[in-house]
Amino acid sequence: MSAAVVSTVRTKPTSRAQVRRRVLLFAVSALALLFVLLIVSLTTGEMPMPAGTALRALAGLGDPGDVLVVQQFRAPRSVAAIVAGAGLGAAGCVLQRLFRNPLASPDVMGVTGGASLGAVALIAAGASQTLIPVGALGGGLLGVFAWGSGLAVTRLVLTGLAVQAGLAAAVNLMIVRFPAELAGSALQWTTGSVYGRTWTEVWGAGGAMVVALAAALVMHRRLAVLDLGDDSAGSLGLDTSRARLQLLFVAVALASLAAALAGPVTFVALAVPHIVRFVTGPPTATSLALTGLTGAVLLLASDLVVQHLLPIEGLPVGAVTATLGAPWLLVLMLRQSTPVRRSHG
Repeated sequence: MSAAVVSTVRTKPTSRAQVRRRVLLFAVSALALLFVLLIVSLTTGEMPMPAGTALRALAGLGDPGDVLVVQQFRAPRSVAAIVAGAGLGAAGCVLQRLFRNPLASPDVMGVTGGASLGAVALIAAGASQTLIPVGALGGGLLGVFAWGSGLAVTRLVLTGLAVQAGLAAAVNLMIVRFPAELAGSALQWTTGSVYGRTWTEVWGAGGAMVVALAAALVMHRRLAVLDLGDDSAGSLGLDTSRARLQLLFVAVALASLAAALAGPVTFVALAVPHIVRFVTGPPTATSLALTGLTGAVLLLASDLVVQHLLPIEGLPVGAVTATLGAPWLLVLMLRQSTPVRRSHG
């Protein structure tokens, strides 16, 4: 008996150490990959340049032409992809745990569609670019509260897709009514794109994104308590209704700010939490941060594929993520809909 106890005591720390090493390796690898992708995004294009030249140009040094290309075109686009991807990944993680549903994500639930509608409405009103995140947040809240919560897996997807389709139709109707000079700038909110992002847009949405990500990490303890169930959470003194509303607002803010930068990009928020959960195991505050990091890597990589690997010029990044996301969503739905077979006898 004593040997069994000693074996158990020794096994648990080893298992936790293995998880920590795996998480650390995953985090370091993701950071390294993100840095490599960023360097590639700054150095490749119609005017290729060495990495050292691109980094000096990013700091405002070197040839004025290189500085212009890097600072005004490549860097804002890359940072926008990183910020939007981080927001989508974290939003998907919070929503899936909050609804206890592996299919819950901003693009499935209509959040990104509502954010697009809010952003396009402000463009139609002639508002400043700095106010676009505010319109996106208002539209995102409209999208998620259009149907409520507590839906089963299949009903969640069907209802969310119906809401998303209705919001997309409203966006298209507004664009058709736009003057020609506004239609082009609003078109990105129908497919998802980081092309043509400016530093004004990046700093506006990015600053708000940092606040929202910090809020998600601070409120992770409440999310962990809610994982125990409403009865257990209530017995621990947590106001479950208020906590859910606060976490839902943070998740919608993350997704809406991402949509303000990149439009309704799909797949990222749905898939990234599953990828991180597969590597890190049960969700923690660390895994929440890793979903943001992984989302940034995935969206920046997808944008580089759009720019340099596909023969179709001007293809939005949302087309790539949607192509990947459609089979992923189908597989998840089939897995959730398959009844569990029980053996008899």
